Amino acid sequence: MRKIWFRAAIISLLSVALAILVAVGTPYLPYELRGDLGQNAVGTILQIMASSMLAVTTFSLTAMVSAYSSATQLATPRATQLMISDPTSQNALSTFLGAFVFSIVGIIGLQTSAYGHDGRIILFGATVVVVIWVVVTLLRWIAHITAFGRMSDVIDRVESAACDAMAGFAADPDLGGKPAVPIPDAARPVHGDTTGYVTHVDIEALGRLATRADCVIHVTTLPGTMVHPRRELVRVEGAIDDELGDTIRGAFTVERHRTFDQDPRLGLIALSEIASRALSPAVNDPGTAIEVLNALLRVLLKLPPQEPGKPGSADRPRVHLIRPTFDDMLTDAFRPIQRDGGSNVEVMIRMTGTLAALHAGLPRRQSLIRQSAEACATRARRLIDDPDDLAAFEAAHREYWPAG
Repeated sequence: MRKIWFRAAIISLLSVALAILVAVGTPYLPYELRGDLGQNAVGTILQIMASSMLAVTTFSLTAMVSAYSSATQLATPRATQLMISDPTSQNALSTFLGAFVFSIVGIIGLQTSAYGHDGRIILFGATVVVVIWVVVTLLRWIAHITAFGRMSDVIDRVESAACDAMAGFAADPDLGGKPAVPIPDAARPVHGDTTGYVTHVDIEALGRLATRADCVIHVTTLPGTMVHPRRELVRVEGAIDDELGDTIRGAFTVERHRTFDQDPRLGLIALSEIASRALSPAVNDPGTAIEVLNALLRVLLKLPPQEPGKPGSADRPRVHLIRPTFDDMLTDAFRPIQRDGGSNVEVMIRMTGTLAALHAGLPRRQSLIRQSAEACATRARRLIDDPDDLAAFEAAHREYWPAG
């Protein structure tokens, strides 16, 4: 919500500045404006806009909070941060609030006789511009709110965030550093000083520190990891003191909740949570689980077909990082769905088809994908009770995974 209120504060200040500028700058105009406005023409428009914008702002805020609550209850709480950062919602709420503040300041100026004849004409023109701006924003907001917070909208938002994180990981799995190497026993650990999730690691800052202190830093804690004062963040080859340790800790952003930016696994977890909730007995919506499987396929296919190579070491800092394993990604994506949908033939057929598509798209990871497909088939054979459903699954499995 901070972004919303920050943007609203900026637009409100601009609105106040515009209303005050009209009052202060009118006497210095090099010409006289011709035209005749009714005594209360501008004031009436501003009063209407002030009352309507207050109502629209309240309605918009209520609609946004309802959408957040709906996404939390029906999909996953991990999607709420994506909805809060929605630019269309932020722009609409801040525009309505800014127009309300502009109207109030304009009414105060008129009631205190701060505007002369020319000032009222300029204020009228500014009001017309604000009204047009509000109408355009309101039309966009109406079109946006019809889908905002719906299940398909939440899935699309989580998929988009997951694809961005996965594409960033595929482009540079080492976040600008070097791949992990065996850590010498003499390397000294640096522990965190707070409890929470690592959301960002500043590799550039660690690289500058490694160069300045003539040491090698091994990052053992990736974004998305839960840390505490007894959990090590890095291990350092070289001399280390308290100041160096504090600087290293400052390169790690630790927050209460995970974020999607540098954490490719969070998007997979959030999507699988949506599918798990859809497959619960209270919801019983296998269609949503199938949509999630399609989304997971698109996310995982952002990985390169070949295993990421080792980057050139000449322009890389002396910072080594571990990588999330593909096995962990498969577990995050598919194990909850297999657990909760193992008895649903439609979901398991789509699951085995999704794994077959991954098998074809990621040739260097075919061994792990085949193992996951075999585990999926084993679970389906154990949990599907109806003989016809089991026969349908077996037929689909043979089609997607022919012998040999």
